[in-house]
Amino acid sequence: MLDYATVAPPARFPFHPHRGIETVTYGLEGDITHEDFDGRKGIIRPGDVQWMTAGRGIVHAGKPIGDSANKNFQLWINLSSKDKMIDPSYQEIQSEDIKRVQINGIEVRIIAGEAFGVRSPIDTRTPTMYLDFTMNPGAQLHQPIPEDWNAFFYVIEGEGVFGDEGSVPFSSHHNLVLSKGDGVSVWNKSGKLLRFLLIAGRPLNEPVVQYGPFVMNTREEIRQAFEDYQLCKNGFEKAKELKLQE
Repeated sequence: MLDYATVAPPARFPFHPHRGIETVTYGLEGDITHEDFDGRKGIIRPGDVQWMTAGRGIVHAGKPIGDSANKNFQLWINLSSKDKMIDPSYQEIQSEDIKRVQINGIEVRIIAGEAFGVRSPIDTRTPTMYLDFTMNPGAQLHQPIPEDWNAFFYVIEGEGVFGDEGSVPFSSHHNLVLSKGDGVSVWNKSGKLLRFLLIAGRPLNEPVVQYGPFVMNTREEIRQAFEDYQLCKNGFEKAKELKLQE
């Protein structure tokens, strides 16, 4: 699941739990604070990436800094059944440290996976590709994708032709789900910059049961997640202090 969020003060993300997934927050505009029930705090600025593995349980919150709106992407990545109850962890990369390549009128920021022979340092438990492309007018691209992966585009800015050169162009805020294949081609036939995300991942081929912030394999595991959070146990022990402050 990909969410394109715009949050303007006084709106915020109050403390809330997760289990069974990873959340990937990618800053676009404005700064947003982040803190969790373990006392970890930080700021996500434009271009920064926070790769949070919720695993067996985490409770976190965030709010914009200053008076302007914050814009960011948040991607939810499902964890396999063997990883759903691992300890929570973070991988964080500041904007200037993200791997990038510039070639033939194309710039790509490699958040996860690989492009043009350059690989991101992010360790993806669920094999994932997360690429932020900017293409100059007249540029064209072919990006390999494993044949058995699911993949989609999200157009941030401009207009591009995706998949087949004769296809209808798509502009900003369109989401395009790709059919199976060993890669995809993109053309910028407009007179403006084209910017888009390419996100892909290997299917887990496991049952998925999602309710609110919990993503598990069975309804019983969802019921257990709610019970654990409400009773502050099995990974949510530190949530008790937050509940006392409410």
